[in-house]
Amino acid sequence: MNLILFGPPGVGKGTQAMRLAATHDLLHISTGDMLRSAIAEGTPLGMTAKGFVESGGLVPDDIIIGLVREVLESTESKGFLLDGFPRTLEQARALDDLFRELAIHEVRIVMLTAPEQELIDRMVKRGLEQGRKDDTAETIRHRLEVYNAQTEPVKTFYEKSRGVKLVDGLGTVDDVTARIEKVL
Repeated sequence: MNLILFGPPGVGKGTQAMRLAATHDLLHISTGDMLRSAIAEGTPLGMTAKGFVESGGLVPDDIIIGLVREVLESTESKGFLLDGFPRTLEQARALDDLFRELAIHEVRIVMLTAPEQELIDRMVKRGLEQGRKDDTAETIRHRLEVYNAQTEPVKTFYEKSRGVKLVDGLGTVDDVTARIEKVL
């Protein structure tokens, strides 16, 4: 199985992705984790991405697409789960091109949803618990604005090309996992 799991910041993609990857033996590909690691390690990519992440903006598409390409090209026959990627229409189109190039045909798309205030509350709490500097109320609101402007069109793109399964991200972690498994 190959899966794209996307939705707004704070909806629980990371939590659900880890569970689904373990359950279905999928390679978990999180561009957010890859970027945070590069920033923490001070790599050239990390230093380039740091300013975008700290301001709540999206890292440029060519950087993210390059990261994903490297991982997918090195992936053996194991299925994958893309966690929170693609985030822009350009990324979605580039990803589809990459899928064609790498002969990846079967990809399921799941979008998690939740009300905006719930997302803000979750991310502020996460920021406090995990010491994540990018989870302040101001930055979160900006990230949601960016999401609505740039990522929501990805849903429309996939609805037309591959189909999207919408899953309510509210409730316990187990409830959300069960909803995802049902649509898969």
